[in-house]
Amino acid sequence: MYEQIKVYEAGDRKPKPLDEDLRFGDVFTDHMFMMDYAEGVGWHDPRIVPYGPVSLPPAAACFHYGQTIFEGLKAYRGPDGRVLLFRPYDNARRLNASAERLCMPGVDEEMFVGAIEQLVALDQDWIPDAEGTSLYIRPVVYATEEHLALKPSSTYTLVILLSPVGPYYRRGIAPTKIYVETEQVRSSPGGVGAAKTGGNYARCLQAEFRAASQGYDQVLWLDGRERKYVEEVGAMNVFFRLGETVVTPPLCGTILPGITRDSVLHLLGDWGVEVEERKIGLSEVVDAHDAGLLLEAFGVGTAAVISPIGLLHWNGKDMEINEGRTGEVTARLYDALTGIQRGSAEDHFGWIAEVRLR
Repeated sequence: MYEQIKVYEAGDRKPKPLDEDLRFGDVFTDHMFMMDYAEGVGWHDPRIVPYGPVSLPPAAACFHYGQTIFEGLKAYRGPDGRVLLFRPYDNARRLNASAERLCMPGVDEEMFVGAIEQLVALDQDWIPDAEGTSLYIRPVVYATEEHLALKPSSTYTLVILLSPVGPYYRRGIAPTKIYVETEQVRSSPGGVGAAKTGGNYARCLQAEFRAASQGYDQVLWLDGRERKYVEEVGAMNVFFRLGETVVTPPLCGTILPGITRDSVLHLLGDWGVEVEERKIGLSEVVDAHDAGLLLEAFGVGTAAVISPIGLLHWNGKDMEINEGRTGEVTARLYDALTGIQRGSAEDHFGWIAEVRLR
């Protein structure tokens, strides 16, 4: 049995933004969850406190050796007033898989989900209602021991933040323009590409900034060994509809095992759509486009849910997909997933966890 969560409520509550003013990830609720770890003691002192700065010494290991991991999930207000989480135990399992890869301590799954539920229940008034909005939940674990020796830290802190968010892309589910990166790589075999750790995203920033400066929304990453196989789009897994078959790269240690990706695979299988998880050469995508067989492409992830791809740019060539419009499978997936997440569609898979409100 885990330790009871202490609650220290904020005295002064912050003003809440209007739903139509929400962007992604720049507003935070009144409270956050914290819990500490010490070698020989384990996780202890779980608490909900007013949102605010945390104090760390400049020699804290997280600053020097990158021992940080995080997760991302969402809470939604259903049409009947219920507050719903989407697959939170899968986030707990993935957090622990990332922890194992970075020599960090895992967190009890029930404790993790229970902490999220209690925090969301306390700040439930922050959950927006407008279409495309949600309450984004960001758990992060970071090393806190003061040392400069290269070794795993002996102390850590888990923090869970809440942020009411609008659509990841301001224009909502509209086709994006993607730049295919052929020089830099996101991850390599044997690395930490499958872990949700900050370093994976830091190494993407330069290429993404360069792509954005040319008018593109995201970067399509290729494999780190041969620069010929498709891997991920920005912070999302990627799918292509080639004829009547939907294909996506396999989980082989270099891409994130996305929870939205897994949900899409389940939905497509349930609909009887032919799906292949296999290596996809960029040349295959280009040939399919030239032959008129690249019918749709889309990225999937917690932040954007489903993001249609309307154009790929590679080696000076613009390849428009489905005349730059959202495809039928892409739109159906978006409607099905968001319907389940918001409680307006039946959940056949047992993905939804209801938050017990105070």
